[in-house]
Amino acid sequence: MTTRVDPLCPYFGSCGGCAYQDLTYAEELSLKERNLKTLLQEGLGLSSEVFLPLIGSPTPYHYRSRLDLSFRRNNGNFLLGFMEEGTRRLVSIDSCAIARPEISAFLPPLKALARERLPENYRSANLVVKTGGEGKVRWGGIGQGSLRLPPSDYFWTEIEGKKIFYSLDSFFQANLGILPLFLKTLRSLLDLTPETYLLDLYAGVGLFGVVFAEEARGVWAVEENPSAVQVAQFNRQFHGLSQVFLRQGKTEDCLQEILTALEGEPKVAIVDPPRKGLGRALEKLIQAKTLRTLVYISCHPPALLQDLQEFLKAGWRIDRMIPFDFFPRTKHLEVVVRLLAEG
Repeated sequence: MTTRVDPLCPYFGSCGGCAYQDLTYAEELSLKERNLKTLLQEGLGLSSEVFLPLIGSPTPYHYRSRLDLSFRRNNGNFLLGFMEEGTRRLVSIDSCAIARPEISAFLPPLKALARERLPENYRSANLVVKTGGEGKVRWGGIGQGSLRLPPSDYFWTEIEGKKIFYSLDSFFQANLGILPLFLKTLRSLLDLTPETYLLDLYAGVGLFGVVFAEEARGVWAVEENPSAVQVAQFNRQFHGLSQVFLRQGKTEDCLQEILTALEGEPKVAIVDPPRKGLGRALEKLIQAKTLRTLVYISCHPPALLQDLQEFLKAGWRIDRMIPFDFFPRTKHLEVVVRLLAEG
């Protein structure tokens, strides 16, 4: 029997961002886990032993270090908030229960700041608000280049004693609190040794390379987005990681060159693609059976299912699957899969 609870957020049910504020967190986790197993077991024919228990967030509220907001001029009024799912209706908000407190408190002044910046010929704009471990809040949007920050203004969060920097215009996980446990789990799946090379594909700002560099012989990181590469270079230099090699480009274009350079060397890979999945990189990775281990991180299980079906057809084996609740109170779920090349 489902136990209903009072939602913490006054906008629940209208803004479209959250789905489960009317459930206890334990029931939300149970529901997400059942839905994931149904999708992937039916689609892949996996044994239940492959699935490890879902790992929940340290807190189900006040965790998001990033919000993507819509700002609109409407008959002389200004609205700031989220688009209602499946509609063009903007739900105006003054707070957000899943955002970190410093971001939620910043929303009322943000409306005034955005109003001053919005040109007369603009009716709407998309805004980004972020914070980091140091607690400062910055925002951007409205006009080209408005998300760029100088290195002196980068955000940072500290993980395992290492500062990881990120910017407004580069992707970084929004739930900072779950990252230490997430990285500890990845370490157990990668089985890195001082003789092993790590391939960090879709590397973003270089989080994995910074955290794992000293446990591997070297790290080859590939990232397409120029802004993320710029921050990754900063992270590399800040930590003095000469064993981390960065390549700007698409995974499908860079992978073969890296595999050739590391021919005969033990190597493992992490892939953390966008929601749509691996795309053209899928075939390249399937063929890369000189990889000892491939750890696939997905934020969209339906796309993950399609990619894993192709790996299985090509003879790869799914060894472990661990879901993480990076986005409590929402319908989203992160999944980590360890694939092993057979033969």
